[in-house]
Amino acid sequence: MKKIILFIGLLLVFIQVVVAQDLSQQIVAGRFNDPSQIKKPYIIYISADGFRNDYAEKYQAKNLLALRAKGVQATAMKPSYPSVTFSNHYTLATGMYPSHHGIVNNSFYDPKRKEMYVKTDRSAVSDSTWYGGVPIWVLAEQQKMLTAAFYWLGSETAVLGVRPTYWYNFNTKIPMDTRIDAVKNWLQLPEEKRPHLINFYFPEVDVAGHHFGSNSKETAAAVKLVDNAVGEMVELTKEVGLDVNFVFVSDHGMTEADNKNTLDLPSLIDTSKFIVPNGDALIQIYAKDKRDIKPLYKKLKAEGKDYDVYLTRNMPKRWHYRAKDNKDGRIGDIILIPRLPKIFNLTGRPTNIGKHGFDNDMPDMQATFYAWGPDFKAGMTINSFENVHVYPLLAKILGLSYGHKIDGDVKVLAPILR
Repeated sequence: MKKIILFIGLLLVFIQVVVAQDLSQQIVAGRFNDPSQIKKPYIIYISADGFRNDYAEKYQAKNLLALRAKGVQATAMKPSYPSVTFSNHYTLATGMYPSHHGIVNNSFYDPKRKEMYVKTDRSAVSDSTWYGGVPIWVLAEQQKMLTAAFYWLGSETAVLGVRPTYWYNFNTKIPMDTRIDAVKNWLQLPEEKRPHLINFYFPEVDVAGHHFGSNSKETAAAVKLVDNAVGEMVELTKEVGLDVNFVFVSDHGMTEADNKNTLDLPSLIDTSKFIVPNGDALIQIYAKDKRDIKPLYKKLKAEGKDYDVYLTRNMPKRWHYRAKDNKDGRIGDIILIPRLPKIFNLTGRPTNIGKHGFDNDMPDMQATFYAWGPDFKAGMTINSFENVHVYPLLAKILGLSYGHKIDGDVKVLAPILR
């Protein structure tokens, strides 16, 4: 087991985008909790990337199974479409569908800016002008309630000019024990400096699922790693004497694809006329000249196989990913969606077996939602719900008001509160 966990750690280091990066905590100086906020509740908001909704049972995550039994568990949580990491983490932070907050995929093109957003490009990821909505930590800081983040998409940049008071640049070099100690240290700060909301992100399960698949011993080990870390986090709240609310979520699930017999970019697509960002479960095609859209669409519909072809205006309404939803124009003019087990591989390089990004109604794409703590009812199981509804739940617990438009509705999850 130790060898497997070590291997997962080495994989995380291998995929790390930025090698030379500041590993230290970043602190925005001069902030204090307003006196009106000091007695408000505390929330640790945890995301385990790629933690499919059946993983706790499948791999007997003993701590999570016990903790959710004392609180609330959903049979599943439906990710937003597309069911990818960047889009859904920012949805979980803002309560908005990807088409409304602007991060419409892990990689996409913005025709107005004439720029590409790519998940591996640190300059794009840290550019606040890509991000719409009001992340939950920004909402809190605007109302003089302190927050902290140990990784979460958007927390490394000043969205609306605001970062969490305490935050870290994403990297894979900080050991788990050090990350958990940071949470303990935050909770031991004096009341006026103590964060009421802590965002905490685990990448390990997603990494193992991609490389080895959802049924692998490596994924089982990653689930155990996260489960143990959550158990330690709960214990540390007892040590510091704080009754803390925990909200444990994931961004999407995971499934197995045919990573040997993959689909190339259709030869019908002239890349001198169309811009095509990389993708596997979703290919977006952006026309440089809008007059070229319909002819290409008709050819792809007539000649394409192993994938479905959509004009943006004809995308399924339930995905909230149509032309009517396309707030910033960042959804492609033509969308190609492979039929599993087929996937696209535009790079020509070997690709992983574990994939996500597919139809958010698919059982294997379903995410996880558990919650426990003083503000949650005990022993409650609820039906599946869309992940846009987590944001208003967090705001309600923390006593934060908001006037901007979101897609989530506080009424959906209000019944789980005491």
